[in-house]
Amino acid sequence: MNTAVLVSMLATSVAAASPLLLAALGELVVERSGVLNLGIEGIMLLGALTAAAATFGSGSVVVGIASAIAASSLLGLLFAFLTVTIRADHVVAGLALVLFGDGLSSFAGHDLVGTDIGQHVPPLALPWISDIPALGQIFFRQNALVYFSYLMVGVVWYFLYRTRPGLALRAAGEKPSAVDVVGWNVFRIRYLAVLFGASMAGLAGAFLSVAYLTTWAEGMTAGRGWVALALVIFAGWHPIKLLGGAYLFGFAYILIAQSQVLGGVFHLISTYVMQMFPYLMAIAVLAVMGRRAMKRRVGAPEALALPYVREER
Repeated sequence: MNTAVLVSMLATSVAAASPLLLAALGELVVERSGVLNLGIEGIMLLGALTAAAATFGSGSVVVGIASAIAASSLLGLLFAFLTVTIRADHVVAGLALVLFGDGLSSFAGHDLVGTDIGQHVPPLALPWISDIPALGQIFFRQNALVYFSYLMVGVVWYFLYRTRPGLALRAAGEKPSAVDVVGWNVFRIRYLAVLFGASMAGLAGAFLSVAYLTTWAEGMTAGRGWVALALVIFAGWHPIKLLGGAYLFGFAYILIAQSQVLGGVFHLISTYVMQMFPYLMAIAVLAVMGRRAMKRRVGAPEALALPYVREER
């Protein structure tokens, strides 16, 4: 593998990692508030379909992305109502959301399968810094949504660790009764966190259909929502660590896609085994982190997935 091929693969890996990063950042904020949303996969699918359909119908990729965020926010609102208001089991509600998003997107998007949506998010080379050898090509000749993912890592970190609302959100995931005592509304915090997480998952889905593949296909997220969940654990619920984990998994996806072209030892490995690689990585991450959690706390919020009953504080 020569340098040019490696740089090209790394640049493509950054793009492939961006939907993972966007979805995982949203889920990290949700889990920091004490809510566990396993429905990312379903929300991403609905976001991808809505973005493709709205872009195809309107001729505007901006309208497509905005529509995807709006549709995914509605799913987030439903999930928040189930888990925060009526205190349904987070795991059951999340799995129901996956099934709902999968079924609805397959049914509603049947006629759009394989259709060229006509518009996409174009690459945007940043002046001067895109000319930096290797690094410029890898990081600064991407599209606007990739740059947005860079920005959101810093925004989420700053919000969580340098602002009072961020402190309140983290406290809601650790000891919600204490948050309630000092006058912050736990239910409002969790609702807003879930809505943010859902909109980020919808944006991640939109990335796949209008910036990465520029079409709609049933099941096009291919488990990326589950990988995003594993990334949050892998990063220890910290946004900066999430960045490296997302790029690692993004490189794994590109390595699979290029395995037959690269040749060498990859010819000895079955294509089906290579396609399993990101998910095997996710299982390994969960196994390792689970073993560490048995020995010491690794960053998971204390009240994660536990309903808050104000009368029991």
